[in-house]
Formats: sequence, C-alpha cells, structure tokens
Amino acid sequence: MMQFIHKYGSPKYFYQWSKGWQRWLTVITLLLLGYGLYQGLFVAPTDYQQGESYRIIFIHVPAAWMSMFVYMSMAVSGIVALVWRIKVAEIVIGECAVIGASFTALALITGMLWGKPMWGTYWVWDARLTSELVLLFLYFGVIALHSAFENPRTGARAAAILAIVGIINIPIIKYSVEWWSTLHQPATVAKFDKPSMHMSMLIPLLVMAFAFKTYFLALLFSRTRSEVLAREKNTSWVKEIMEQES
Repeated sequence: MMQFIHKYGSPKYFYQWSKGWQRWLTVITLLLLGYGLYQGLFVAPTDYQQGESYRIIFIHVPAAWMSMFVYMSMAVSGIVALVWRIKVAEIVIGECAVIGASFTALALITGMLWGKPMWGTYWVWDARLTSELVLLFLYFGVIALHSAFENPRTGARAAAILAIVGIINIPIIKYSVEWWSTLHQPATVAKFDKPSMHMSMLIPLLVMAFAFKTYFLALLFSRTRSEVLAREKNTSWVKEIMEQES
C-alpha cells in the first residue's frame, strides 16, 4: 500500500495519470454547469417568499459547501505531507488554499448580495458569516505560510500544520445555526428524508454542487501539474516532456 502511495504520489506518475482525469473533469464540469445554471436560473419556479432573489443560492450554496470541502481536502493533504513527505501533497496544500479562498470569497460575496434584500443589510456579525470569514483568513494564512520560506518544502510543512489546526473551524461553520441563535436560515438540503426545497429547485442545486466539485478537481489537477513541472524542471523526465512539446 505504501509503495502504491509513494509511486502514484510521486511528481512523475502524478503528472502522467492526472492528465486524462483533468480532461474528463473539465468536460463534465461544463456539461453540469450548463444544465444546472439553465435549470436554476430559467426553469426553477420563483420562490413565493424571496421572489427571484433566491436564485443566487445556486451559486452561493455550492460555493459555501466547497469552501469547507476544499479546506478538508487541504488538511488531509497536510497530514499526508507531514507523515509521508510526499511532494505532490505538499504542492496540493498551496493549490487548495488558493482555490478554497476563491470559493470562500464567492460564498461571502453572494451571501452579502442575498442578505441585503432579505435582512436589509449586506453584513451582520452572525455566527455563520463570522466563522466563514475566519475560514477565509485561515486560507490566507496557509497561502502566506506556504510561500514564506525559501525552501518550498519547509513552507508546505508549516502550512500543513496551520491547515490541520484550522479544522476546528469547520464544525463551527456547519453547526453554528444550530448552536447559536442566528439570522442565517437553517439547513434545507441536508434533510434528505424530507428536504424543505421543492425538487424543481433541489435538483439544479445538487447539479451545481457536483459541477463545483468537478471544477475544483479539474482546476486542482491543472494547477498542481503546472507547479510540478516548475519544481521538477531540472529532472530528466521534465526535460524529456519539454523536448517533446517544443
């Protein structure tokens, strides 16, 4: 098992096997995004309470979910990097931080745009919003640590420690609505036994969630592959690739 992890987690083998996955994930993302956006923005009925403004949830909710999912992926990569010292995992930490920060910023911005007509203000120091903002700062911290050292592997290990420690914020984000009295509405999708959303709204939302996830994986593969080439530029296998493409 360890030989398998080290082999396919090595820069050379990762670069080889991830190419095909990146292409398919890109195609799947485009198909899912097209279907999800069309169904969510044009086909799903108007909400009887929120009107047309509710349609921002087809971007906001998947972005919020991904902000937490990417962080957990980053933390797992941190554990792998610290325990097994796999180079690709060290790179993934930094790439996840950049992508995750983007998802988190998107969730905060769309949440503010939704909050103005619903709450009468763009921002309140609500437990859910505040913990999501803390998540953005954690991403910024990981990005800063990852690039703060001359030796990239030292920076990756420092960033991994912060990422692992920051996991404590994830359950706070998830359960803040239940633990404290907040303005943020409670879960409507997670109740799969009887979700509060009509299927005409729920299906596009879930499609968008899958689209965001495949987009994350495609982008992660693309960014990681580029960084692998940059770090391994002096190795024979990278020189061979450059000669073939030139």
